[in-house]
Amino acid sequence: MSLSSQQTIREKIFLDPVHSEIRVQHQVILDLINTPEFQRLRRIKQLGTAHLTFHGAVHNRFSHCLGVYDIARRICDRFVRNYPSQSEGDGLWDDSERLVVLCAALLHDIGHGAFSHTFEKLFDTDHEAITRQIILNDESQVHKILAAISDDFPQKVAAVIDHTYPNPQVVQLISSQCDADRMDYLLRDSYFTGTHYGTFDLNRILRVMRPTKNGIIFNEAGMHAVEDYVVSRYQMYMQVYFHPVSRGMEVLLSRLLARAQALYKDNPKYFVKTSPFLLPFFQENWTLTDYLHLDDGVLETYFQHWLATSDDPILTDLAHRYINRKPFKSVTYEPEDQDLVAEVKEKIQALGYDITYYTAQNSNFDLPYDFYRPNAKKPRTQLEIISKDGTTTELSQASQLIRAVTGQEIGDQRLYFPSELYAGKNPDKLNLFQPLLDDLHQMTGTGKLKPS
Repeated sequence: MSLSSQQTIREKIFLDPVHSEIRVQHQVILDLINTPEFQRLRRIKQLGTAHLTFHGAVHNRFSHCLGVYDIARRICDRFVRNYPSQSEGDGLWDDSERLVVLCAALLHDIGHGAFSHTFEKLFDTDHEAITRQIILNDESQVHKILAAISDDFPQKVAAVIDHTYPNPQVVQLISSQCDADRMDYLLRDSYFTGTHYGTFDLNRILRVMRPTKNGIIFNEAGMHAVEDYVVSRYQMYMQVYFHPVSRGMEVLLSRLLARAQALYKDNPKYFVKTSPFLLPFFQENWTLTDYLHLDDGVLETYFQHWLATSDDPILTDLAHRYINRKPFKSVTYEPEDQDLVAEVKEKIQALGYDITYYTAQNSNFDLPYDFYRPNAKKPRTQLEIISKDGTTTELSQASQLIRAVTGQEIGDQRLYFPSELYAGKNPDKLNLFQPLLDDLHQMTGTGKLKPS
């Protein structure tokens, strides 16, 4: 790594509602922030459709990435002050790793696309793979800035994000069960949604965090702060990230895009005119440049075009529902209720709805915390607590509170359908379809399927 790579500048301050001041002290960080690839994140909302449930949740990936960078910077500052390495392999902090940590923290979400996870599922994109592609692609401004530090520096940053970087301390600062990424998004999402579920004592956690040969560990004195963090994460998933209305809007968004993709095959000229940046995705032949052309604002403009000009009743109806916030309603169900779910969908189809676009089965599950399970599909790096005598204990063994949620998957499965079919949403007068509606309401209102 060249001497210029550590070049510091007169400190730049980004005022931030969560961290007050975000401090940029290296020219390379400022240069990365000013790239077109990073600036695009201003136009990608952090929580996708959640702003249609929590009206303040219009914050973006740009501010989140800055926040992750700043938490990572603060951790590096504490480590070099309190745990500086004295010899190679001693398990303490080698501050020559600082720049790769800061760059990886800043760039960890640069590959997120328009409406993030909803778009990914439909068009088979992968934001983590695209993040690495942006970092490693010779044509990207991000790559050129990183490569100016050293020829292999882009590969180092990509390796951190890919979890293959050889120093586990560096990887766990960016990706673990208590990392800079999670700590920022919990605090930031809590602030902008107007909830308090995601609040925890960030300063205390940073004070008790320390490096070790195998990664990151926490002093026993701060165990309660770590407990509070895990509980905050659990509550945010249940109350915000898995909110049924936000998921209803995600379902609606996915069905709207799916309908447009299906119509493209028979009427490509219409979509050439109204939504040209989506064509490579409809054709399943997109490039990185095509991907970077899209953001939330571009897609929302296309939805307005479809509503105003399309002669397809399904496309215009779905666009109307999305633009004017008419979310699908839902009922929860258990795995053994699949036959009942199929029956409900048949009744919805009998009412004249195309169930391909007007129903969806959606499941969201997460583990608030788990210990390391080597045979799991995605084994997690467990949180370790170190006592004054140097002994270490896995968090769920040290905390009765965390033991209660360890390995416990949270979430639910929902069947989504148009809100006008929901019990209580229809006028009292009888109509041609009333017997079907009565059956549907009985099944979704008082039967095994639970409305919400």
